[in-house]
Amino acid sequence: MDLVVDANILFAALIKESTTAKLLFLDNLHLYAPEFLLDEFSKHHKFLINKTHRTKEEFYNLFEIFTSRIIFIPMEDIKQYLEKADQISPDPDDSIYFAIALKIGAAIWTNEKRLQNQNIINIYTTSDLFDMFESQIN
Repeated sequence: MDLVVDANILFAALIKESTTAKLLFLDNLHLYAPEFLLDEFSKHHKFLINKTHRTKEEFYNLFEIFTSRIIFIPMEDIKQYLEKADQISPDPDDSIYFAIALKIGAAIWTNEKRLQNQNIINIYTTSDLFDMFESQIN
């Protein structure tokens, strides 16, 4: 299953051991994210480290593993999809996720309920994915 990963999903997985973190390791999930997510991590890594019970080394090792599982899409690769994404996305700040989803024909993995207020792109929450893949997680 192809999924565009919201930044908050990755950040949540880095902060604590959780279902979210386990889902990121499933081989049958092909994960995509905007390249700017790496910049967001750089801006907020100290805040995230302060929120976690992981050591800095564990945190950065896990980040490296997670990011190796995600294909990062540069802005120039999705520019042609941004206008349509702006029309679809209930939140202008999240249009980039919709643009990637349109480009690759993927769903979006997010826990932001407002993004479900459209009927073009499938949205899956962590809970939805857990229900779908529970037998592979345990």
